[in-house]
Amino acid sequence: MIEHKKINRLDDFFCPLNQRREKGVYFYRINGCNPEIREFIRKYYNASRQNGVVIEGGIANPTNQNLAYYQEQMGTDFQMSLGFLESSLKKWLPRMNDAQRQAVSASVYHTLDTLRKNGKPESVLKNVYIKFMCWLYYKFERIVSLLGNDSLPKMLYEGTVTNHELLLISVLAHAGCDVVLLQYQGDADYLKYDADSKFSENLSLPDMKPFPEGYSLKTVRQEMQDELNRKRLYGTLPDVQNCTNAWLSSGEKLFEEIKTTPQTRGDNPNLFYNLFCRIEGVEQKQSYPNLLYQLYDDLKTSGRPVVALDTALPEPSPAETNAVIRGNQPAKIDNLIMDFLPNLKNPANIQLERLAVKSFVDVMLEESRKDGMNLNKLSGCAVHLICWFRTYQPVLFRNWKMPEVSSFLYLGGCRNEKEALFFRFLSRLPVDIFILTPDLTNQKCCLQDDWLYAVHYDESLDIAKFPTDISQIRLGTTAYHAERELDTLLYQDSGIYRNQQYAKANPVTLQTTFEEISLYWKEEVNMRPNFMISHDTVVIPVIFAKISGVKDSDVPAYLNWAKELMAESPFVIQRIPYIGNNMMNPFRNIKTEFLMNGQLQRDRIKNHKDYKYGFLRNEIQEHMLDKLQLLLDQRIIKGTFENQEIEYKIVSVALNLDIPLIREIQKFDFTKKNPKLLYVMTGENMPSLEDAIIMAFLNLLGFDIVFLVPTGYQCVERFYQKTMLEEHQTGEYLYNIKMPNLQKYAGKPVKTSPFSNLFKKRR
Repeated sequence: MIEHKKINRLDDFFCPLNQRREKGVYFYRINGCNPEIREFIRKYYNASRQNGVVIEGGIANPTNQNLAYYQEQMGTDFQMSLGFLESSLKKWLPRMNDAQRQAVSASVYHTLDTLRKNGKPESVLKNVYIKFMCWLYYKFERIVSLLGNDSLPKMLYEGTVTNHELLLISVLAHAGCDVVLLQYQGDADYLKYDADSKFSENLSLPDMKPFPEGYSLKTVRQEMQDELNRKRLYGTLPDVQNCTNAWLSSGEKLFEEIKTTPQTRGDNPNLFYNLFCRIEGVEQKQSYPNLLYQLYDDLKTSGRPVVALDTALPEPSPAETNAVIRGNQPAKIDNLIMDFLPNLKNPANIQLERLAVKSFVDVMLEESRKDGMNLNKLSGCAVHLICWFRTYQPVLFRNWKMPEVSSFLYLGGCRNEKEALFFRFLSRLPVDIFILTPDLTNQKCCLQDDWLYAVHYDESLDIAKFPTDISQIRLGTTAYHAERELDTLLYQDSGIYRNQQYAKANPVTLQTTFEEISLYWKEEVNMRPNFMISHDTVVIPVIFAKISGVKDSDVPAYLNWAKELMAESPFVIQRIPYIGNNMMNPFRNIKTEFLMNGQLQRDRIKNHKDYKYGFLRNEIQEHMLDKLQLLLDQRIIKGTFENQEIEYKIVSVALNLDIPLIREIQKFDFTKKNPKLLYVMTGENMPSLEDAIIMAFLNLLGFDIVFLVPTGYQCVERFYQKTMLEEHQTGEYLYNIKMPNLQKYAGKPVKTSPFSNLFKKRR
């Protein structure tokens, strides 16, 4: 039998037997990796495929058919003798020569003899022997026929080895086969069978780390296939390549490093030295805007091409996307990538073309391996990448020659994966990529890349424009920035809110008891149940209730309660209907101009000569248009998008609110008291469709609205597709109640109502 020996270096595995320092085989297990080990595994995998066996997922037990065939050919005899084993192998594996047969039979005998000495009965030895014979015939005939050569056969085993598998692998190793076990889960299971490492050696090298998640021989094959695909797709490789970030002296002074002339960054004529970095946050708030301007100005003054961008990359136009050459629905990723390569042709600069092709192939293959990626998505990514490259190529690479490097300054970070793909592509070309996200709260860059150098500062600064002109700079004093930081401390997740702190809100109707209406009507919305801030949007619990009947038929108490509500509300509607069919509305005949395919045409609305909300804060205008769109989308009003009339009426009514209502909306602070409205219906006059639209719209805007209907008649709910109002049946229905003019009680305190007193007693 051939003895196991230790290696000095991994390449010893590939030495012929007669050139090894000690004549023997190598049997090692690998429980971690580093770059050297990963490269070794690839090389050993190829050697095992060519001159041995690769086992993935373990060795399957012999099947009933395997065992039946063995018994048919060999019978059921078993003798614990070397002669029996040799004669059995000669019959079972006739292609083995005498030397191979002697080596295998001696190794099998040694293993079975060890089991016998450890107390195993002959029945167990026979079962192990038969399993070995089946495995040798069905799994390892190729290896046993290669034994005895100076170039030793190789076995690569991936997985968690079992006891019987380890015994047979050891048999083959002692017969003259190198073995490597890849154990992604570590050594614990192996040591159950070989606690003293008698069968194999544990590989230990510097900087070894656990195998990365998902690593396998399947991924190794994919990597090797990708390399072959790359070589085919690359065509002629460029004569130069990028040296990204490695030339940086410290990495802490990036604003100065980027200004370094490309000629002084390194002296290898086959490399261009570029920068690929992202700076999150700011080091000093006071000087940051000036720092940006100075960077831009210095780069321009030095004569280097510069792009400075502070908005998202422009979405390609239909004309730009149609100009991109592509194939006809390729079935493979390689073919898809190949179809796009003609778009990178650059006869005026072949070197730049080859660099662009190589970078495009690399990033597209990386992108193709992402979860959920398919050919359609990948094609869309390629179209965007090429359109953006065509947009910026004339600026960044006009008359480019080695070792020149241009600059792309991007404020705000990559907004989506397509942008991230473009900058990964660009970073392999002669251009410095400088991504800046100074606002840690609102700017999130999704770019991830192994070559990206990222620096993080804890200070945050809201700056929306890249200052390319000195007149654009707004510098804050130390006191100014200190005040902004204090704002953050006071108003971030503290339950205390700055005036007009939030620009977006989603009102939700609060379900209450009748008695609770008086209580919550007076409170700020942030004190109500279910108030919350979710992703910079305020969730506002609002009251949208109908009070039907009069409690205990007590009209004076009922009127007093209405006055109490008016103490918190500037609005009351007592003339029913509030809006009639004949009331003037400049938008009455507006149709497709404002609404197309169910979507509001916001620019047309805002630019219309009769648009009434133009003086409001921008965020309030957007809030109103958002809720108008929601009113349409939810089809709250019966008939919406059914007869091509209701939706236009909804738009015209919502755009024609009275000035007092508009002013109340303008001052609405989403975290404090919300606007309120009382709708009183004591007779038989019914609300109009326009009334129902306005009430639903105001509810979505965040108003508290209470309908007082002592008669119990249907109100605006008859126009609604679904239940909107929370109705409270409080007592007897009463008719022809003479209601005073409640408007004169607006904002004036009154004596507490019996209803509120009753509620307080219950609490």
